[in-house]
Amino acid sequence: MQSPDIYARLTQIFHDLFDDPELVLSPTLTAKDIEGWDSLNHVRLVLSVQKAFEVRFSAAEIGRLANVGELVQLIASKAQPGGAQSQRPTH
Repeated sequence: MQSPDIYARLTQIFHDLFDDPELVLSPTLTAKDIEGWDSLNHVRLVLSVQKAFEVRFSAAEIGRLANVGELVQLIASKAQPGGAQSQRPTH
């Protein structure tokens, strides 16, 4: 999945979650930049992203995210064929 596609889908999620259709996402955007991005909405955002992109994030991955750009990179790494999400353990 390409970054422009991810940004387009993320933009809709952000618009819905933060009820702000004028919100423009950028790689450097952080929670401090958006009114209402508190801990509860952070959880809602993560759950919405996981559902929309059919990926799962570990708590450590979520904790390392510093901005929207890093979220996009994480989604891209898991949503592409061969990404961490599609790998299954073998026994």
